[in-house]
Amino acid sequence: MKISEVLKAKGTGIESISPDNNIREAMDKIAARRIGSLLVMKDGVAVGIISERDIFRLMATHGESAFSRPVKDFMTENLVVCVPDDDIDTAMACMTNNRFRHLPIVENKKVVGIISIGDVVKAQVHNLKVENHYLIDYITGKYPG
Repeated sequence: MKISEVLKAKGTGIESISPDNNIREAMDKIAARRIGSLLVMKDGVAVGIISERDIFRLMATHGESAFSRPVKDFMTENLVVCVPDDDIDTAMACMTNNRFRHLPIVENKKVVGIISIGDVVKAQVHNLKVENHYLIDYITGKYPG
């Protein structure tokens, strides 16, 4: 299964924040949208990502004083990305090897979506169900020949 199929099923909506917004605004947006991360966008270009885990760690080390600090001070700047034509297995390996749960999808240098590890698992489960269905049909003789 290709990443493009996952994006087609889940949609391509991207939640973002400016690097100059503060951590409180990022946290509030993540909580309100019930998502795990925000792309950090400047002039329409993705310059980073910040996740709920990043904010949690920040609160643990800096306390409430971190709320007023800008997102740009704590975002992950070196984005790891995939393209829509990559296999879902590639995305899963990328997330696992780099130990993160949200992966921007880029096409022609533009972010076209973001997938989470949950999206990957859901796609894998769907693939296994389909494969299982066809194997059962084959074994029980539903196909002629």
